[in-house]
Amino acid sequence: MSLFNLLSVSASGMSAQRKRAEVLVENLANAETTRTPEGGPYRRKDVIFESAAAQGPFSAVFASQLRGTPGNGQTMEGVRIAEVVQDQREPAKRYQPGHPDADKDGYVAYPHLNPAEEMVDLMSASRGYQSNVAAMAAAKDMIQKTLDLMRG
Repeated sequence: MSLFNLLSVSASGMSAQRKRAEVLVENLANAETTRTPEGGPYRRKDVIFESAAAQGPFSAVFASQLRGTPGNGQTMEGVRIAEVVQDQREPAKRYQPGHPDADKDGYVAYPHLNPAEEMVDLMSASRGYQSNVAAMAAAKDMIQKTLDLMRG
């Protein structure tokens, strides 16, 4: 396992968590949206991750240099967005007969999401991003220490 590949793995995790945070913020911003261009209320979205081979500038550059080194036969796994799925549940109905989007019975369809749950998920995405930053900093420090040892 190369220290440089660790940077690619952490970068893929940071990218995935950033996209997850964007989707969660979109959910929070549309928590009360009753009308969308597609018709009906906003539908909650969720990000699905999957493992993927680590990609990045370090993987290709150093792979040829590291052939034959101990432990280099391992494949590095990162993460990527498999898909962004929409909630298919029925919208939550609230009785508001004076609302412009009320149906004939006076009920308004709202997105089926819980803002508190979205905030907890957003904090989780933030912590995941921070963990990847810390892992990247640790790999960078190890690379720097190795270069310092090789100089002296």
